[in-house]
Amino acid sequence: MTFSSIMNSPLLYILVAAGIGYVLIFSVLTLRRSYKHALKLGMEKGKVRGVITSAMVYSVVPSLSIVVGLFSLAAVLGVPWSWFRLSVVGSLMYELMAADMVATGAGYESVAALGAAGDPNIVGTVMFVMSISILGGIVGVLLFGKGIQKNMAKVRGKGPFGVLAISVLQLALMAVFLPSMVTSGAVYIAVLLTSAAVAILHQLIIKKTGWKWLGNFVMADSLVLGMLSSLAWTKVF
Repeated sequence: MTFSSIMNSPLLYILVAAGIGYVLIFSVLTLRRSYKHALKLGMEKGKVRGVITSAMVYSVVPSLSIVVGLFSLAAVLGVPWSWFRLSVVGSLMYELMAADMVATGAGYESVAALGAAGDPNIVGTVMFVMSISILGGIVGVLLFGKGIQKNMAKVRGKGPFGVLAISVLQLALMAVFLPSMVTSGAVYIAVLLTSAAVAILHQLIIKKTGWKWLGNFVMADSLVLGMLSSLAWTKVF
């Protein structure tokens, strides 16, 4: 068996479907208990249902970026494992970076080169590293999440400086991924700049027109147009 055949095997599909099924059942039960608890607190049934409906609608648009990420991740790691990672926990940038680190550590140029080589011995390592590494954030939130949230709220309450500090922190988290992209070649840099330009254009349109709803499409449009631009940039460079 090859790397690709294992990552797209029927057994993996079954295991992933079982895991996602468990999460869906847990979510439905939690929604049901929350709904009943809201009614016990005296909230009107119509308002509660309205909140649920609006939350469902507004969660569809941001999920478009996840769907786009699924296609790009599935190209190198197969459909079921990509489906599982992006459905339950994880993000496109993290998943690709973790898998790429395993591939380069095993002596391959990238995770795409690993997939092309078809080495089945790296499958378990890829899955283990991608799974165990993300647990750091989950465990960290369980242990320190409440304290971090309180301190963040205090910082936000300090006026413009607090807002600026939170924005700088978010930029610092994003900047972690920049070195690997900038050092990967001209095509990567061009795609990064294209995606950034799309995001900036969205912000300018929102500021000019007041269309706040357009903010829900920033990530999805940046991903889609960035990926499409990679085809053109590949020909240029």
